[in-house]
Formats: sequence, C-alpha cells, structure tokens
Amino acid sequence: MPWEQAAGFGQRGAEEDLVAVLQITRMHLQWDWLCLGALIISSVTAEIENEETLDADVEVEDFDKQSQEADVDRDKSSLEVVYQTPKPTGEVYFTETFDGVLAGWVLSKTKKEDTDDNIAKYDGRWEVEELKENTVPGDRGLVLKSVAKHHAISAMLTKAFIFDNKPLIVQYEVNFQEGIDCGGAYIKLLSSSDDLNLEYFFDKTPYTIMFGPDKCGEDYKLHFIFRHKNPKTGEYDEKHAKRPDVDLKKFYLDKKTHLYTLVLKPDDTFEILIDQSVVSKGSLLEDMVPPVNPPKEIEDPSDKKPDDWDERPKIPDPNAVKPDDWDEDEPSKIEDSDAVKPEGWLDDEPQYVPDPNAKKPKDWDEEMDGEWEAPQIPNPKCETAPGCGHWVRPMKNNPNYKGKWKAPMIDNPNYQGIWSPRKIPNPDYFEDLHPFEMTTVSAVGLELWSMTSDIYFDNFIICSEKEVADRWAADGWGLKKLVASANEPGMFSQLVTAAEDHPWLWVLYILTLALPVGLGVLFCWPAKKTDEDIDFKKTDISKPITKGELKQEREELEDDEIELEEKENEDTAEDERREMEETKRELIKDTKKMGREALPSEDEGEGGEDIDEEENEVADGSQEGDMSNKSGSEDEMKEADESTGFGDGPLKSVRKRRVRKD
Repeated sequence: MPWEQAAGFGQRGAEEDLVAVLQITRMHLQWDWLCLGALIISSVTAEIENEETLDADVEVEDFDKQSQEADVDRDKSSLEVVYQTPKPTGEVYFTETFDGVLAGWVLSKTKKEDTDDNIAKYDGRWEVEELKENTVPGDRGLVLKSVAKHHAISAMLTKAFIFDNKPLIVQYEVNFQEGIDCGGAYIKLLSSSDDLNLEYFFDKTPYTIMFGPDKCGEDYKLHFIFRHKNPKTGEYDEKHAKRPDVDLKKFYLDKKTHLYTLVLKPDDTFEILIDQSVVSKGSLLEDMVPPVNPPKEIEDPSDKKPDDWDERPKIPDPNAVKPDDWDEDEPSKIEDSDAVKPEGWLDDEPQYVPDPNAKKPKDWDEEMDGEWEAPQIPNPKCETAPGCGHWVRPMKNNPNYKGKWKAPMIDNPNYQGIWSPRKIPNPDYFEDLHPFEMTTVSAVGLELWSMTSDIYFDNFIICSEKEVADRWAADGWGLKKLVASANEPGMFSQLVTAAEDHPWLWVLYILTLALPVGLGVLFCWPAKKTDEDIDFKKTDISKPITKGELKQEREELEDDEIELEEKENEDTAEDERREMEETKRELIKDTKKMGREALPSEDEGEGGEDIDEEENEVADGSQEGDMSNKSGSEDEMKEADESTGFGDGPLKSVRKRRVRKD
C-alpha cells in the first residue's frame, strides 16, 4: 500500500473516532435539554390548569348596569350561529326553554317559616334574559336576580310521572355567571297531592326528589335526595346520595354553562352526570345515607350495664409499696447555686421607664379618666447591659425530684371487656326491595336562597328515554358549548393572565421560548473543537502536514515496510531451513546406498565409519540449525558436502544437483 493511502486511512480513522465521541457527547447534551424542556412545559401547563380550577378566592364585586352592558357587548360571540329553540323528539313529561313567554310558571306568595319577617317573604326577583358571556342570539333563560333574598317559582308538569317500569331522567342547565359565594341552583320535583297549590310553594312543600348543585363557603355539593315513605309508619325520611368522588370546584367558578343530568332506573340504580360525563352512580339500596332499609336488630334500650362490670384492662398493683426514700415534697425546680450575677448588671435601674416623649392628650379629663401617666417603654440603659433590676438566681431541674408516687399498672384479673347492650329484633324493621317506586311527581320548582345574583337556568326536560335527553342537550347546551369554545382566549392570553397573578411564571416562559432556539443551535450549528476535545485524543487529530513532516512520515512508512519484508523473509528462511534438513536426510540415505554399491568389500568397514560420523555431524548440524534464527541454507549445504568425507566425484555432483533442484 502506498504511504499516501496509509496516511489518509490513519487520518480518517482518527477523525471518525473523534466524531463518534463528539456525537455521543452531543446526544447526552441533547437529551438533557429535551428533559428540561419537557419539565418546563409540564410546569407551565399544570399552572394554567391550576389557574382555571383553583380560582376560588377571587371575590366578585358588584358593578353597575352600564358596565354590565359593556361586558355583554365585548363578550358577544365571534362565531356566527343560528339558534333554534330545541324541540323534544320523544315522549316527555316537562320541557322549558324560556325562549318565549314565561307561561305556566307561578311565583310563590307565601312566607318561609321559622324566619324573621323581614326576610321571610319569597320576594326574590326573577328575569328571563340572555347570557352575559358567550351569548347565543335568541337563546334566553331564567335568571335569579336578587341577593340575600328567598326565591320560589314553580310549574306543573305536562303529565305526572309515575314510578313504575320506566326510567326517570331529569336534565337542565346552570350557569353561575358571577361565580357563587353561598347559594344553590337545585330543583325540586314536587310530590303529587290534591292540595298542591303552587302559589304557596315554600321550603316545607312535600317533594319527591331534590337534585342539583349547592355551595356555601368551600363546601361544594351536588345534591341527590329523595324522600322515602316508611311502609309501617307512613312517615317520610330524606335519603342522601353519597358525595361524588370528583372535584366539583371548577363547575362553580368557571362561569360556563354546565349540564346536570339525573338518571333513575327501575332496577333501583342511579347515575349523576355533569356535561354528559358520569360523576357519581350507585344503588338506592346501598349508596344512600341513611340506608333505605333499617337494620334487623338494634340495641336493647332497656338493657343496662351491671354495677360490678369491670371495663378496666389495667389496674394499679395493689401489692406495690412506695419506697422509703421517695420524697414527694421535693420541688421540680430549684435555684442554681452555682449561678453568678453577670458583670455590669444594673440593680438600681428599672426594666421599664415612662416615655419621655409622651404628652398628655388634650381631651384628658383627670376627674373622669384619673391622673394621667406616661406609657412605659423599655429602659434604654438596659439595652447595652446584661440586665436591670433585682437579680434573681435562675432555676434548674431538681435532681432529687420524683413527683407523686403511683403504683405500677398490671393486668386486671377481673377485666370483662367493653360492655354493650344486647341485641333485640328491631320492632321498626321493614324491607323495601324497590325504593325506585317513589311518590308520583306532578310539578317542578326552584326554592332558593343565594348571596350571589345572576344564576342562569335553561332547557329543563323530564323524560324517560336517554336518547331524547341527549338530543335535547345537543340542540341547546351543545350550541352554548360550541360558542364558548370559539370565544375561548388563545394560549397567549391565558399565559399572560396566569403570569399577572404569578410573576414567577415569566421565568418559565422565557426558558420555554429559549429552549427551541437552544435545541436548534445544538442540533444544527457546527460543533467547535474545544480544548477538552483536543486533549481527548491528541495523536489522532489530523493536522496540516508540512514538507518535513511528510518526509519523516515517508521514512517511517519505508522502515515499516522493511521490517515487514524482513519478517516475511525470516518466515521464508525458516521454511527453507526445514526443507533443507529433509533434503539432507534424503541425501544421507542415498549416499549410504550408493557407497555400499560402489566401494569394494575391503573398504566397507572404513566407509561405514565415515558414514556414521557423517550422520552424527548432520544430526548435530540440524540441532544447531533449530536453535538459530538466521537464514544459512547455502552455508549449511557446504558444510553438509564437506562433512560427508567422501572424495568420490560422482557422489558430490549428485548431492549438489539434488540441492539445486530442490
């Protein structure tokens, strides 16, 4: 191989090694940047979601009518929609869209019992109007307008719902347009009765089901309550569904319209949905508090604990005796006799002195208020001294203090366990296997108290088919959701809003923006060689070759070629030496054979001795040849010719021809 190609291959090999190392290093740096970027983006996203769901502490301030109208104009939908009043597609028991005349709804004229007269009246105001934000032109709803007032309004169903073999589905929309501080937005399905008068609808009016959101303080609730009739006594008890496991906070604070759905099935199961997603479900027999069916056994109210019943698992050891050296009169603290008053202690200075800058108020009346005295302040002289006033030795723990002696506790041999009354059959026990069979419903009503105004209600429906309710929701709530999504602020606005409340988010934003730039530079910009890269594999880096270095490398390559040729010659010589040894052995055998045939009988003994000597010399020569590393095939051949000791010309010529031939 020419030296130029060898040098080129050496340089390229070094460059490939260096490039591989640099690529590995850059890959590690790239992964570090990617991990950091993912962490930053996750933090920003989590913060934005946190802002959307945890903005509970923001207080809603009252604003005048002009600001409300301005907000309405500003927040009108940018999405052009054509609204059509939803129409039911199947059998329904009640529907209301509030898009037309408010017909069939009755305002209560009664008073709330057990309440002060000034707030007992149901005089809260209701209005039918559009949403303030994300308005859908033509879509109106019922809005609770008054603050700190009792509100009551109700309407009769188109036909009464009887709990037999059909499911009950109750669905309506709620929007807390100003958030919610304390108040509810639940509805009541009023029980059917002959004396039901909607003008006297109030909190004591019998209802079958109460369902909907309610909030006060930080307690976010979603009610599902049904009144169950005791088959023995005929009395009604409220049964409450267990609280949902999901966080309800965002539904009260995001100022969006949410869809609330209750599904009761004849198999005594229920489902509660918000925005068509299940948030709670269970069984009327197992997941209500208190349970529908009472326990079979109860504690005997007449059973009393015996006077000699011992519930103490441990008692003081009656055989224990107080030790003679136990002194109960020793105090827990004593003066430290080793303490010494610090130097510079000011015994004659009080800790507090009258404030010299204080002045008696002009309206001070000594006859009414007494003699005026300046307020006390810490003595300035005591600030630089260890202390002022009478010095008292500090207290320390008394090593002889043992306290009040008590006998050690031992297991009570008379312990009988915790007493409990015996169980007896529950005289009020009953078993209602189908609590779904509730009291017939004939009206729906809203009976509410709220500290927040502008609670929006819309699109009530009561039916038995889920498909009908879903279609109704698509025509009403689905359109509101579409408009609200179109009016959602962009990502940039959300980021700025979040950063206004949490300025430290600007740091994350800057890092997030700088991350793509850094990654682009890292991936695309050509890497520069640093001192560490040069020191990493200095001998393998290709450098510009000068004329002198080129000559030196040429000489080194020539030396390497010479060494390689010498090594190959040594291997060839070794092979030739072995072949010559084999040739010697064959010549010796031929010589013996020819000598026996050519020499007379009288010379046999002398010739035989010469042959033996020649064999010994050849054997010695072969051993010496094995220990030598140099090529000597021609010399060895000459020595072999001389060592035979024969003067016969034909023999020598034969041996020489054999050697040349081989």
